[in-house]
Amino acid sequence: MALVDPLSEEQMEPELRAAVQFFKGPLGVIPNSVRTMAHRPDIARAFTDLNIAVMADTGTVTPEFKRLIGYVSSFASRCLYCQAHMILASERFGASQARLNDVFDFEASAHFTEAEKAALAFARAATEVPNAVTPEIGARLRDHWPPEAIVEIMGVVALFGYLNRWNDSMGSALEDLPRSKGEERLAGTTGWHVGKHGAG
Repeated sequence: MALVDPLSEEQMEPELRAAVQFFKGPLGVIPNSVRTMAHRPDIARAFTDLNIAVMADTGTVTPEFKRLIGYVSSFASRCLYCQAHMILASERFGASQARLNDVFDFEASAHFTEAEKAALAFARAATEVPNAVTPEIGARLRDHWPPEAIVEIMGVVALFGYLNRWNDSMGSALEDLPRSKGEERLAGTTGWHVGKHGAG
């Protein structure tokens, strides 16, 4: 059960309501996490701006791959809410069936390049508490990615560090679309379940 009820769009101030429409593109919904942040509009606005900046299509790290990084980071942190959101968003941004099926076990998959595996391994290690990024993991990442791409990759991991803690601590209720995608894509492979993120 959610710690704080999310606001409806009608309860948001007009400027914020307009800004958060952004989330309907990648997710098809305005997440309950953002609706909850809307109790303090400055937080919701700042988060939305950060999300847009981090997840933007800059041409270095693709939007599809950024969502897969978000999934791996959320899987490592065990945030069920964000896992469902990111498997949905990865699909919406064009991830193939094979990549969606293999992302939780990317190292063993032929559907990820060595560069992608290095980035996903970094994301997993950077998410762990205590942090598990070793010099070897960093060197592997640098072997495949230029500095600006590493900043983008770390930006995604950091963004999901915030989201994973927010949604797990607040017990954000999963919206229907990501919940159904989690049940369809993750329940049979990773044991995913809605957990504390049920609607009631």
